[in-house]
Amino acid sequence: MTDGTGILAGKRILVAGVTMDSSIGFATAKVAQEQGATVLISNFGRALGITRRIAKRLPVEPPVLELDVTDPEHLERLPDVVREHVDGLDGVVHSIAYGNPETLLGGRFLDGPWEDVAQAVQVSAYSLKSLALACRPLMGAGGSVVGLTFDATVAWPAYDWMGVAKAGLESTSRYLARDLGPEGIRCNLVSAGPLRTLAAKAIPGFSDLEDMWGTRAPLGWDNTDQEPTARAVCALLSDFFPATTGEIVHVDGGFHAMGA
Repeated sequence: MTDGTGILAGKRILVAGVTMDSSIGFATAKVAQEQGATVLISNFGRALGITRRIAKRLPVEPPVLELDVTDPEHLERLPDVVREHVDGLDGVVHSIAYGNPETLLGGRFLDGPWEDVAQAVQVSAYSLKSLALACRPLMGAGGSVVGLTFDATVAWPAYDWMGVAKAGLESTSRYLARDLGPEGIRCNLVSAGPLRTLAAKAIPGFSDLEDMWGTRAPLGWDNTDQEPTARAVCALLSDFFPATTGEIVHVDGGFHAMGA
């Protein structure tokens, strides 16, 4: 925690899926700390070492947990691992997605093999449910789950099967909102415009999306600035949206509202 003030003062937040300091997850962890939260971050495998190094660049170095959201053992032990640092959670951020860029992206929709599609859907969509349920015992007084999407209501150039996975994520969020709402747990998504994150760089043809935003977003769009998206995530983690769930908040410079 920083100075104990801000819209997240006293909140305990897990940001799952932080790799590089250019990621939305990292920006969210930074803003959350600046807004008074106690933050934990996670990653797994070879990326875990990178996460541990970049954690030192946050205002307060947070605990780094090992968590593979596709591994049942990791999910089962998560409550105990979290309790080594905090006695519960008030919020969880799902900053996790993966699709094989060599088989699923860049105009390969018609050729994408099921094995890779299944992996993309599990990592990018089903894992929102997996993570929420793993954290459920830690959110006894209710809380907020926030995920990150890229507008799945239309087909985008180059995005292909990741677009399908994001559509699954958006639907999963709505069903989680339905089933966890009676327990006081909200579930919402933030739909950001194209940002130059590590994940985005893996998308062949990503520059085509960037070009669209440059001409059509009425507020303009800085594809190197993750902070507006991070602020929206933190707002949804806070108590300022107590009756909002199943929602998708667009942080895209207004692009989604324009016809041409």
